[in-house]
Amino acid sequence: MGILGAFVVPHPPVIVPEVGKGQERAIQKTIHAYQSVAERIGELQPETIVMISSHQVMYANYFHVSPGEGARGDFGRFGAEQVRFSVSYDTELVDQLVYLAGEEKLPAGTDGETDCHLDHGTMVPLYFVNQYWTRYRLVRIGLSGLSLMKHYEVGQCIQKASEALGRRTVIIASGDLSHCLKEDGPYGFKKEGPEYDRQVVEALSQGDFGKLLEFPEDLCNKAGECGHRTLVMLAGTLDRMGVQSRCLSYEGPFGVGYGVCEYLTGEREPDRNFKERHEKKERERVSREKKEQDAYVALARRTIEEYARARQVPELPEGLPEEMYQERAGVFVSIKENGSLRGCIGTIEPSSESLAQEIIYNAVSASARDPRFSPVEPEELDRLTITVDVLGPVEPVDSPLMLDVKRYGIIVSREGSRGLLLPNLDGVDTVEEQIGIAKRKAGIGENEEVELMRFEVQRHF
Repeated sequence: MGILGAFVVPHPPVIVPEVGKGQERAIQKTIHAYQSVAERIGELQPETIVMISSHQVMYANYFHVSPGEGARGDFGRFGAEQVRFSVSYDTELVDQLVYLAGEEKLPAGTDGETDCHLDHGTMVPLYFVNQYWTRYRLVRIGLSGLSLMKHYEVGQCIQKASEALGRRTVIIASGDLSHCLKEDGPYGFKKEGPEYDRQVVEALSQGDFGKLLEFPEDLCNKAGECGHRTLVMLAGTLDRMGVQSRCLSYEGPFGVGYGVCEYLTGEREPDRNFKERHEKKERERVSREKKEQDAYVALARRTIEEYARARQVPELPEGLPEEMYQERAGVFVSIKENGSLRGCIGTIEPSSESLAQEIIYNAVSASARDPRFSPVEPEELDRLTITVDVLGPVEPVDSPLMLDVKRYGIIVSREGSRGLLLPNLDGVDTVEEQIGIAKRKAGIGENEEVELMRFEVQRHF
């Protein structure tokens, strides 16, 4: 059979009466919508529910699928230990999913379980579903720090695995929207919060999943969303499938956006190939960038392409601007794919005989040796955006007042630990944010004193 339907739901524990103790009345629209979803799932009678939860085990570069025969959980941490759950896992579907992901070179599997108990992102939806249907097995899958496109591709694998086994399957994407809707919300108010929710609810209502792939990281980060990647993975499970789309509710009374949507599947629709359409746009954009790139970026791109295809460091080419042979400087090479970071490695001080060699060395490192990512593959090359930052002299500063997030990069150091952040990055708008991120990169505590240094860069696109 395959996928019968898919549902977008939030997961505030307060929505459960035993937890909310009356507070749940403030989100009555969401409760009614949740009950409609649960009733619909009862009508569909799925054999398997695939739960995509933003509170499942999460790794930077790996998709975790819960292993074993099953799991238990309760709402004890929310003051309602008596509300308990016990689920059996669909081990055959898990195995098929992991196998297909491996075939597609996607890093997904059952390794790395750190907590076998059900997370609240799973239990909140099951609280409602179990009122209408309990004869299902579960597959739990978490998110990763990888690109939105990788999440879409995992969703495609879920679809293929379900069809290969003939499973009657329902998908649930469990995640909240913006956490920045009100001053008294979890992260205060930011204008990006309601704007993000407006755009995402519009896309979900129309079933226009291609728009989900185009959300700028900057908007997602500033909006404080927790569920965007669950939505993208759900979209992948419905790749090339016709759907009846319905937005059942949206509200945000506690400063967090709660959206509930329903997608019932129909006949195949080849035109709903959102991945291919998005990648075509990206290839066209990168093609335009190549025509305008300068010698610095051209050298980095050539290096990345040659290394990805042959795993060999290219020779220093002729015909570059003279300063690239004569000057020496620290260099950072940054790579993005489909708008998401794909690699970034650099040197604060020069380690090579020339600027050109520094670019070659760091381009190889950014594409193949960044520990956060797997090496760039040849099939990715026409979707990569590359920037080269040439660092100026580093100088100490006495106060954050001497910093400017758009003009200066910073280095923070304390007792041998050091963290660097380049200037003028998307989503980094204040010096405080810049220092905080640099501290986290160095493993330095938020409230610990640090030595500050600044530098300027010459950025090449």
